[in-house]
Amino acid sequence: MPRSLAGSLLKAVAVVLLVTPVFAQGGKEPPKMTPEQQAEMEAYMKAGTPGAPHQALAAQAGSYDLKVKSWHEPGGPAMEDGGTATRKMMLDGRVLAEDVNGTMMGGPFSGHGMTGYDNVSGKYWSTWTDSMSTGLMVSEGSCDAQKACTFTGSWNDPIKKGPVKSRMTTRWTSPTVQVFEMYAPGKDGKEMKMMEITYTKK
Repeated sequence: MPRSLAGSLLKAVAVVLLVTPVFAQGGKEPPKMTPEQQAEMEAYMKAGTPGAPHQALAAQAGSYDLKVKSWHEPGGPAMEDGGTATRKMMLDGRVLAEDVNGTMMGGPFSGHGMTGYDNVSGKYWSTWTDSMSTGLMVSEGSCDAQKACTFTGSWNDPIKKGPVKSRMTTRWTSPTVQVFEMYAPGKDGKEMKMMEITYTKK
């Protein structure tokens, strides 16, 4: 069972356990929750209620044209590809889902990502998987008042047979153009820029 699903089910069960004793005692008017039960209920409700960070994500919904540049070694020539992306909110305004279609290394490419904001941790989170992998990349980060974001995450490298850490940044250069950059260790172990994607909103 995915951890996100297990977590959601656990929250639902916790709420039911909090409420059930109150309504299970019978009577026309169920007794009020204890102060402790009320506080716990409010904590769960607050954790699950979308706020300003989720509204900021919702503003990114729409269709985009993509220009992709990728590098295999520092200072080497960039490989250029193109594509499109569709972003839309899901789960009643809690998560921004992104579907990408295009080319990568001369072949067809598709990918799916999700971005959200965890009210409990106070951090943004992101997941990514695509047609060039059977794994999942998970990252976490923060954004400033100018909507510039920095995430760190990892994925399992097929050569090293283990996790590789990466750093991703996003920034809006205009109201309709967003630039994504990804950095990860090169063959020498030093961080290098591996990818740049320019999103232009249609």
